[in-house]
Amino acid sequence: MPGSLEPLDLGVQIPYHFRCPISLELMSDPVTVCTGQTYDRTSIESWVATGNTTCPVTRAPLTDFTLIPNHTLRRLIQDWCVANRSFGVERIPTPKQPAEPGLVRNLLNQASSLSNPYNSRLSALRRLRGLARDSDKNRSVISSHNVREILINVLFSNVNSANSSLELNHESLALLVMFPLSESDCMAIASDSDKVTYLANLLFHSSIEVRVNSAALIEIVLAGMRSQELRAQISNIDEIFEGVIEILRNLQSYPRGLKVGIKTLFALCLVKQTRHKAVAAGAAETLVDRLADFDKCDAERALATVELLCRIPSGCAALAAHALTVPLLVKTILKISDRATEYAAGALLALCSAVEELQREAVNAGVLTQLLLLVQSDCTDRAKRKAQMLLKLLRDSWPEDSIANSDDFICSEVVAPY
Repeated sequence: MPGSLEPLDLGVQIPYHFRCPISLELMSDPVTVCTGQTYDRTSIESWVATGNTTCPVTRAPLTDFTLIPNHTLRRLIQDWCVANRSFGVERIPTPKQPAEPGLVRNLLNQASSLSNPYNSRLSALRRLRGLARDSDKNRSVISSHNVREILINVLFSNVNSANSSLELNHESLALLVMFPLSESDCMAIASDSDKVTYLANLLFHSSIEVRVNSAALIEIVLAGMRSQELRAQISNIDEIFEGVIEILRNLQSYPRGLKVGIKTLFALCLVKQTRHKAVAAGAAETLVDRLADFDKCDAERALATVELLCRIPSGCAALAAHALTVPLLVKTILKISDRATEYAAGALLALCSAVEELQREAVNAGVLTQLLLLVQSDCTDRAKRKAQMLLKLLRDSWPEDSIANSDDFICSEVVAPY
């Protein structure tokens, strides 16, 4: 209950047996341990997680760490909350019970058994997915039962047959992207051309969710291995770039699609030798068009990707051809975060160095003021060095009156980068 102690100031006394003996706050999910004492679930779990093996109240050893929900007490607490709502007491919601290891094992066995009926396997995967969505605790329990190997086997079963589009495969994909993969798992997928091709094909599936989940798994695989050769093999597939950029281009109303799309595109563009494929698929135009739709973290990735594309001639040309590229980059400086500012300054430096016409465009967009503020700010040293280099590059493009009348410019020394 938010501010659970606040109602005490209004004359409402929380009954002693409704308080957790550890936190002394109103219990929202009371559970009983083997000694018969009841605690709030989060409090007793934290107690055990820190290495304690005794009951906090009785000090008796906890011979069994099973937590049994105390439904009777929880209902009494809920009734008390409702009776005192006029004092600002909010009713605690009925908690979802954590997944039991035995249930998880049974569901995974059902899902992985080829002898089970199709609908039974599909139902088991859906139940597992529902449990994984409920809490981090559930995902931790599921993860401890070899779930990755099972899901990878189900996902890529019969990838070369007509059955490869079965809903069973898609459900296993949706569950698999909820868990991190080991480097060996990532390499096993990346080194199998049939598996990579299958994921590339799913990027064009009719279901939005399947497309986004496929992009998510591609990003997990790329980010989860150090092999430059395998990362280059994945990035060398034109259809992957096309599918990922299509997600960014057409799913602006689907927040998860934007988030997954930009993470995947950034991971792909980290492979230098295949960045031209991103440009050919329309990455430059799409990034500029979608820049305003990203939240802070994703905007940083988008700007980092723009800077990466500026490092190849085709990327510079494509970004220079978009009328909004320079104005948006100038506007971004000092607006989102230090990292975003650094990437925007780096992209502007690359563009203005490659295309002289953009220098005047940047000045007209107000870059002079932004850069002078940047070099005097608490931004990163790399961002300041890029700003200083850009100021020096743009010196000949500044209007004479802006130089003569700018006290900031007069007192600011442009320092050459080390």
